[in-house]
Amino acid sequence: MTLTFLGTGTSGGVPSLGCRCEVCRSKNPKDKRLRSAALLESGNTRVLIDCGPDIRQQLMPLPFRPIDGVLITHIHYDHVAGIDDLRPFCVFGDIHVYANKATEQGLKQTMPYCFTEKLYPGIPRLNLHVIESHRSFMVGDMEIMPVQVMHDRLPILGFRIGNFAYITDMKTMEETEIPYLKGVETLVLNALRWKREHHSHMLVGEAIEFSRRIGAKSTYFTHMTHEVGFHDDANRQLPPGFQFAYDGLKVNL
Repeated sequence: MTLTFLGTGTSGGVPSLGCRCEVCRSKNPKDKRLRSAALLESGNTRVLIDCGPDIRQQLMPLPFRPIDGVLITHIHYDHVAGIDDLRPFCVFGDIHVYANKATEQGLKQTMPYCFTEKLYPGIPRLNLHVIESHRSFMVGDMEIMPVQVMHDRLPILGFRIGNFAYITDMKTMEETEIPYLKGVETLVLNALRWKREHHSHMLVGEAIEFSRRIGAKSTYFTHMTHEVGFHDDANRQLPPGFQFAYDGLKVNL
């Protein structure tokens, strides 16, 4: 499998609108972070993880091929706002979206025109599939196991595929979820910034501690603000086995 980081920024992206800090003015492409999303490819199967407001820009450079499934972690704008931009992929058939019950209900409220009996011509044809933590399902040749994490007090989903797991927007995880990540070798995890406590996101130190508890061999951080600092400098501060991802990074799993 191949993982492509389409976006590694937090809800506001980097550069942050109106900010004139050195990171936001950096010319290094690795310091420019679109909203978090990723593409997982295995054989003939392509799975998109989250679909935020930058998705058109993120998918434009990639080969135009079918997307077999869209995994949604939660209903927040920076993770779902680009779903309508997937409409060109309807030339290959309906778009299958996988989300928990709360996200399914939220999508029907925010995009009601996609779920009426008589669809307006040209809108994306979305098939919503309600999924639950610990109940695996197949998308193409991928077996996907949802796990539940807490985004402050909001239960959201992470996803395990084989020995790989993708988790974003997590602050805590219940003890009962830990066994479902046993054996994960490559972990993607949110790490908002180095300092200043946040009520719903892990800081870098918290993310390192969590990864070590899981026992992952390689951990890539995503969903970062400009407060992480310059990409190259920040990476030099991490212990072995950890790195800040960047937009466009490809990882062979």
